[in-house]
Amino acid sequence: MSGRSGPFWDAVEGHSPMPRGAATLGWEFIDADVEYGTIRLAFNAGEDFTNPSGNVLGAFLAAMLYDTVGPTLLATLQPDQFQSTMELKASFLRPVRPGRLFANGRVVHRVGDIAYLEASLFDADDAVIATAGATARVNPLDGAGSAV
Repeated sequence: MSGRSGPFWDAVEGHSPMPRGAATLGWEFIDADVEYGTIRLAFNAGEDFTNPSGNVLGAFLAAMLYDTVGPTLLATLQPDQFQSTMELKASFLRPVRPGRLFANGRVVHRVGDIAYLEASLFDADDAVIATAGATARVNPLDGAGSAV
């Protein structure tokens, strides 16, 4: 993704630390197509993320979906822009055991500073385990690099 800059790309390229929440989820950048507004990520769902039956808690799956839709939009923004998620709706389709999970995100529609985003989580067998739709607002960054 050479040639891109801004807080998102700085973290992806190792020029700034990964956000703590992303690190907790085992967030891993795989690929993005900025022109088409898509992203491919991976997460590491650890044993600490499980319920008493050994399945990954839906709250962690929702966090992974949240940490997919945000970066999906962030990857397309200018260096002086950031995003704020306004709402997220998650659907859990099947239980999943700990391990490496994959996520696809896409910008479905953007008008001005409002974007509609979608994300899907997959297990190692490429079965869809959860999906989400989200609405986000594009915000300018202040001089310190944080969203206003």
